[in-house]
Amino acid sequence: MTATATTEGHNSVGIASRAAFKRARRVFVDGTSRVTIERDPIPRYMDRGEGAHLIDVDGRRFLDLNGNFTTLIHGHGFAPVIEAVTRQLRSGTCFANPTLAEIGLAELICGRVPGAETIRFVNTGSEAVMFAIKAARAFTGRAAIAKIEGAYHGAYDWVEVSQASAPGNWGPADDPARVPYYRGMPASVLDEVVPLRFNDVNLAERQIAENADRLAAIVLDPMPSRAGLIAPTPEFVAAIQQAAKRHGIVLIADEVLSFRQGYQGASARHQLKPDLFTFGKIIGGGLPIGAIAGAREVMSVFDASSGRPTLPQGGTFSANPLSMTAGLASMTALDPAAFEHLETLGDRLRDHLGRAISRRGVPFSVSGAASLFRLHPKAKLPRDFREATPTAAEAHVMKELTRSFADASIVLPYGAAACLSTPMTTDDVDLVASVFDNFLVTRSDLIESLAA
Repeated sequence: MTATATTEGHNSVGIASRAAFKRARRVFVDGTSRVTIERDPIPRYMDRGEGAHLIDVDGRRFLDLNGNFTTLIHGHGFAPVIEAVTRQLRSGTCFANPTLAEIGLAELICGRVPGAETIRFVNTGSEAVMFAIKAARAFTGRAAIAKIEGAYHGAYDWVEVSQASAPGNWGPADDPARVPYYRGMPASVLDEVVPLRFNDVNLAERQIAENADRLAAIVLDPMPSRAGLIAPTPEFVAAIQQAAKRHGIVLIADEVLSFRQGYQGASARHQLKPDLFTFGKIIGGGLPIGAIAGAREVMSVFDASSGRPTLPQGGTFSANPLSMTAGLASMTALDPAAFEHLETLGDRLRDHLGRAISRRGVPFSVSGAASLFRLHPKAKLPRDFREATPTAAEAHVMKELTRSFADASIVLPYGAAACLSTPMTTDDVDLVASVFDNFLVTRSDLIESLAA
């Protein structure tokens, strides 16, 4: 069935969602409470989740490839988490004192991730990145950072620079512009950020060397999601690693999203050895969480045992027992067997998607690793953010693709990483591949526009 859209919303959005959006527009400036909510133009309101599926307020059931932006690695209503949080609710939701649950989760993460010698918990991935950068500044005495063009690292001014640059403003290939993310972003922030292009070894080495005396940190997601979910080349990883070490710059691996790439995380998968890590999403079992971890020498800036630390870090809900308990239950269940299951499903899906592309001879490609994947309306797999940025025609094709998936009762994130979860089966991933193949056949007229 070909998807259509009207001013009242896409045809897969039901009456109850339309009514909810009408109410929401009275209390939210644009009808939603966060910019990441997808709408067409009306968002779909959810009632509940069950395993790998979502059920909306109109009673329609969807296979969930979003997982609350890759957070729900065990899907919805994961029994060990529900049981652990239910017990904790009866004992208390938050205290001004530490709990045993935070020690347990800290021991699990530090025991699993090479280089994570000690850890601090916060409430979000954005907060984790913010404190990691502050820690790097406190440790080095420098202020500026380098980051990958197009990479997303949360809502902190410095990491938002060049996050949403476009062909009209991103500047020369060998000298990426510092592009503000919002009107009014201080010029001083722009001056303290050095944008790097992903997988460009020569540019990275030159830019880092030229700014070494002012760089506190290099922030690197080993496989940046919004920048294309593209794998790093071994040469790029080695170059970043060596440059950071040579110039005394703190290397921060942002694994808030990419930690789900393996039992030990994404850095271990890609042979990256950072000074600091940032974590979030899956480590909270579906509850709000963030963490900064890494070498004890750098993490010592948080040490308050002898008085005021070099870098004070608090937070009313940091390390709250609900998030700690949920995270411990979820992460304990993420054993090697669970990751092997996800790896097998991911490999199968990417292979089936690739075979469909080859069989139909269409200009698409697939990126991703482990339980993550992304479809690109491009014949050649992109190597960085600029190559991954869609043209207007490509963006239109991707919008129609998400509509076709919605018509087939599958939630496919638009223009971002899609993910699998442990309750999914081979039948689920085969369905995803089948729906994609059907789109290639039934919308061949639309896909032909990509070659125009």
